[in-house]
Amino acid sequence: METPRAVLFDAYGTLFDVYSVGQLAEQLFPGSGSALSVLWRDKQIEYTRLVTTSSGGEHYQPFWDLTRAGLRYACKRLSLELTPAHEGRLMNQYLELSAFPENQEVLLALKAKGIATGILSNGDPKMLGSVVRSAGLERLLDHQLSIDSVRKYKTHPDAYALGPKALGLEAAQILFVSCNAWDALAATWYGYCTLWVNRYQLPFEELGTQPTRIGSSLRDVLSFF
Repeated sequence: METPRAVLFDAYGTLFDVYSVGQLAEQLFPGSGSALSVLWRDKQIEYTRLVTTSSGGEHYQPFWDLTRAGLRYACKRLSLELTPAHEGRLMNQYLELSAFPENQEVLLALKAKGIATGILSNGDPKMLGSVVRSAGLERLLDHQLSIDSVRKYKTHPDAYALGPKALGLEAAQILFVSCNAWDALAATWYGYCTLWVNRYQLPFEELGTQPTRIGSSLRDVLSFF
C-alpha cells in the first residue's frame, strides 16, 4: 500500500464528540440527557439521508437546520418540553463540541511529517469554523471541506469527491478517517484509503467490504506513516 499523501477527517464523532451535548442535556432534562443525545444524533443523520435521496435533492437544508430539526423531533419523541431558551443553548453546544483528547497530538505529528490535513464533513461552513476554533485546531488543518458546496450529504459520491478535488490527489492517495462505520464504508467504496476509528468497540457493517484498517483512536492514523 502506498503511503498516503494527505489525511481527511470526518468531523462529527471523529474529531468532535457529538455525545458531549448529553452533559448539557442532562442539566436541562435530568435523567434524559443520554437518551436525548443518542436520538438527536440518529435523527440528524437520518435527515441528511432523507434530503439527499428524495426528489433529486430539492429538499436540501443546511446541516444546522437539520440538526435543529433533529433536536426538536428527539424532544417530542421523549416527551421533553423544549423551550426556546433550551433549544438555543443546546444548538450552541454544537458549535463548541468537546474535542477528543488525542486530536492535537495526532495533527501536530502529521504536520511535522509534512502531511496535508483537513476535514471533510456534513457540517456547514459556519458550524465547522466555530467548532474548529473552539478546539484550537485552526492552524493544524489545511482544509475545511463542507458538503454544503455540493448540497449532497455523505454518503453521496459528490460529497466524497470534494477531497480529491481540493487536494489535487487521487482518492487512493488520501487517508480518510471516520469513527462512523457507515462513513468509513462509503469512503472505501469511493476509493479512499480508510481508517475506521472504532471508539466504542462495535462490529463493522456487514456489507462485504472492510476499511483499509481499523483502530481504536486517532493515534492509529500515525501507523500509516
